[in-house]
Amino acid sequence: EYLLEPQTWISGLSQSAWSCSAGMGMCITYAVYMRKDEDTTLNAATMCLANNSISIIAGLTVMMAIFSVVQDPLSAVSGGSSAITFLVLPEVFAQAPGGPVVQLAMVTMFFLALSFAALTSMISTIELCVRNFVDHGVDRSQAVGFTAGALFLFGLPSAALWILMDESTGVAFPQFLEVQDHIWGYGLMFSGLFIAFSIWKYGWNRYRVWQDENDIVGFNWQDYLDNGVSSFRDDFINTGDNDWWIGKWWDYIMYLGFPIMFVVLMGTFFLDMLATVEDPWNPTNPKGITIILIFWGITAFLFISMNRLMLVNKVVPTGKSGFPMCLLSGEYVLEPRPLFRNVPEGADVPIDTLPGGQDPFIVKVGDPLPELENQPFVVSGGSVMDAEIV
Repeated sequence: EYLLEPQTWISGLSQSAWSCSAGMGMCITYAVYMRKDEDTTLNAATMCLANNSISIIAGLTVMMAIFSVVQDPLSAVSGGSSAITFLVLPEVFAQAPGGPVVQLAMVTMFFLALSFAALTSMISTIELCVRNFVDHGVDRSQAVGFTAGALFLFGLPSAALWILMDESTGVAFPQFLEVQDHIWGYGLMFSGLFIAFSIWKYGWNRYRVWQDENDIVGFNWQDYLDNGVSSFRDDFINTGDNDWWIGKWWDYIMYLGFPIMFVVLMGTFFLDMLATVEDPWNPTNPKGITIILIFWGITAFLFISMNRLMLVNKVVPTGKSGFPMCLLSGEYVLEPRPLFRNVPEGADVPIDTLPGGQDPFIVKVGDPLPELENQPFVVSGGSVMDAEIV
C-alpha cells in the first residue's frame, strides 16, 4: 500500500540524495580535491551501498524499538523524523534496562553522536558554499565568515524547535523543522535535475565540437548518440582508472530514466497533494503547495541576486557611500569576476566544453587573467592560487 504512494518514494529519494551528498552538490565539491586517477565508479558504488544499507538497518532498529516500548507507536511516528529523534527516542531510552544511570548514559551517547554527525556534516555544507566563492576569486577567510554567519542566522528558527501539538493524534512535533523538510525535500530533486542538465549540456557541447572537427553540418541522431550522449561517461567515468566499466545503460538512465522518474514522481506528488491536503493553496498551510512555492521563490530571488552582485560580478562603489549602502543609493558599477575552473593537472578535457566554458571570463587555474577596459583583475589576496590546483 505505502509503496504505491508518491510520498514514500519522494521521501526515500530525498533521504538518499541528502545522505549521499549528491542532491546538494557536495559530491561535486568533494571532487575538486580528488586525484585525477581516482576510481570514482567504485567510490560512488561503495558510498551509496554502505549509506543505504546502514540507513535501512538503523531505520528498522529504531522502528522496532519504538513499537516495542511506546504505547501508541503509530501516533508517535506520525510526527515525522524530527519528532522521532527529539521526542520519541528519549522516551525509548527511558525504558532501557539498567536503571537511571544506564538510561542517562545511553541518551547522552546518542545525542553526542548525533551532534558530532551534524557538526561534521556542516563542514561539507560550509565548504559547498565557500568553494563557489573561492572559485570566483573571493578570499577564503571572508567566504567562510560570510557563509557561517548566514547559516547561523537562517538556522536560528530551526534551533528554536517550534513545538506544536497535533490535535488529532495528541503528538507533539517540531513544526518548523517538519515544514522545512516538507519544502526542501523536493528541492533536492530539482537540484539533481540541474546536475543532470549539466551532463546533457556537456554532451551537446561535445557533439558540436565533434561536428566542427569533422566539418559535419546538420543534426543526426545516431551521431549524437555516439559522440554526444556517451561523451560525459567516456571523459569523466570510464577514464581507464576505474575497475568497473560503466556501459551504455548509464546513458539511458541519465537521459531517459531520470527525467521520466522526475516528472512522474513530482507530478503524482503534487496531484496527490491537491487531492488529499485540505486547502493546499493556503500559504499558511504547512503541508500545502503554496508554502513550497513561496520558499522556493524567495530562495531563487536571493540566489540570483547574490550570484549577480557577489559571484559573477564585483560591486564597485562610485559615490561616497561604501558597500553595502551603495546598493541602496544606486551609486555602484558591476565588474565581472573571473571564474577559476579547477581542472586537474593533466586532464584532457578542453575547458570550453564545460558548461559556460565559452565565457572569456572563465579561466583555468594558472592561466593569465583577462582584462577589462585595460584594467587587470585584482583577485582577493593578490594571488590566482586562491583557487587550488588539484
